Amino acid sequence: MSDTLSPTEIDVEVTDGICLVTLDRPARLNAFTSTGYLQLTRALADAELDASVRVVLIRGAGRAFSSGVDLDALTFSDPEELRTRFAELVGTLAGMSKPVVAAPHGVAVGFGMTLLLLCDVVLVAEGCRLRAPFTALGTVPEAGSSHLLPALIGRQAAMDVILSSRWIDSAETVRLGLAAAEIPLANFDEVVRRYARTIADFAPESIVASKRLLSANRKQTVLDALAAEYEAARALPAMGPRTG
Repeated sequence: MSDTLSPTEIDVEVTDGICLVTLDRPARLNAFTSTGYLQLTRALADAELDASVRVVLIRGAGRAFSSGVDLDALTFSDPEELRTRFAELVGTLAGMSKPVVAAPHGVAVGFGMTLLLLCDVVLVAEGCRLRAPFTALGTVPEAGSSHLLPALIGRQAAMDVILSSRWIDSAETVRLGLAAAEIPLANFDEVVRRYARTIADFAPESIVASKRLLSANRKQTVLDALAAEYEAARALPAMGPRTG
């Protein structure tokens, strides 16, 4: 289906080497639709090709970073299109040569949380809460998180986060290694922009080369994990959410 007349769900602003990408559906806590996946993929691909962009900064508008997929919108989505666009977005994020900084506040749930694992640096606002609710929804991890999460925080902690579907507060995100720092909400925007500015001011060749060394084979590993996740989800019996 065409997205020519679709509402804008992703806002993009490029200033002084920083590509500021804002998830912009605040009335729905920036929940993703198929259109949102497509628009974010295009924004990232454009940033990758724009020689003036040195760092990408992703944030959410309104009260939250993102509540994940818009479950109401799923009813009107083509499942194959949704899956294709999601895979393209995951692959694009995993393959970015330029650094991607995420700045979650409020809540980051489902893909709102697993998206963070695909970014390079996460600066979390004080009071933000994260949740990977997949077992509570009767499904399995997504977006390559079955690989990324244990690689980032260790197997035991990852098992706890996934199997319990529990909430993680901002302080724990730092203790676990899900975020680099917890920033007071009062000056959150100022601090994350200053951090992005620091990266943008360094030699871009050095930044890109350093990221490449720290991310060798990451994209293919993530895509392999994503494929395995799809197969595991498809094999599950149909069931409604379990809320304990």
